[in-house]
Amino acid sequence: MAMAITLNSGHKMPIIGLGVWRMEGKSIRDLLHSSIKIGYRHFDCAADYKNEAEVGEALSGAFQSGLVKREDLFITTKLWNSDHGHVLEACKDSLKKLQLEYLDLYLVHFPVATRHTGVGTTDSALGEDGVLDIDTTISLETTWHAMEDLVSKGLVRSIGISNYDIFLTRDCLAYSKIKPAVNQIETHPYFQRESLVKFCQKHGICVTAHTPLGGSTANTEWFGTVSCLDDPVLKALAEKYNKTVAQLVLRWGIQRNTVVIPKTSRVERLEENFQVFDFTISDEDMDKIQALDRNYRTNQPAKFWGIDLYA
Repeated sequence: MAMAITLNSGHKMPIIGLGVWRMEGKSIRDLLHSSIKIGYRHFDCAADYKNEAEVGEALSGAFQSGLVKREDLFITTKLWNSDHGHVLEACKDSLKKLQLEYLDLYLVHFPVATRHTGVGTTDSALGEDGVLDIDTTISLETTWHAMEDLVSKGLVRSIGISNYDIFLTRDCLAYSKIKPAVNQIETHPYFQRESLVKFCQKHGICVTAHTPLGGSTANTEWFGTVSCLDDPVLKALAEKYNKTVAQLVLRWGIQRNTVVIPKTSRVERLEENFQVFDFTISDEDMDKIQALDRNYRTNQPAKFWGIDLYA
């Protein structure tokens, strides 16, 4: 069982999880069951991944066969941009697909509301100009208060944000009755975001690192980006600790007090990514890794949205 971090909501979140982005329907069941057997108890989903129903079937099978109990798992999913005005319906739609009574964590996937295309359709509607159709009538504050209502209704245990910068996170802290428990962001040795990580942690918000390995093959394929896993400094350090580069990088993420959710579709990698609790990176080597920061983002939705929201 992986170690856990206690969120500001009082609930515990395992510090290593499995992200299911871009996982194909048919392989999900085997992957999820294998990962549960290995020890994974934290699964990171999203409406936008368009595989909640398959994940739900896999989870339901795992519960029915007695492989694991619902209360032993930590399940996250996310509100898509087009559903900001329909938070309750979107959450219920996700719960229904996932075949769950409640979520452990529900995140606002991106800090932007876009044209509503029907609950759970998760479209990124573009205008005639080919640019993302952003809805300027719904504030993030309105969205957040709807997220808070999910907690009082018992549908969700913890709520959080994703892809929020320091300013938006600060604003959320100012208007929230229930503070965000988590900010899930891209962060890895080439994109360390020390200021944002420190700000969140200082204010009791747990940082979850999506793309904790720099996206490797998936992001190279989708965004043409380079992964830090080929970095000579990291390769040399991995050798020193007798670990793979991925294990070293995940351990670095854990030692920064971030939660890591590496995604993989291969069982041997699932095992490898979980073997990160039996060694510690020295302070000196942590400094060496800190020196590798390139401020290099690999996950760039502008490719699909016709607009760079990080510009």
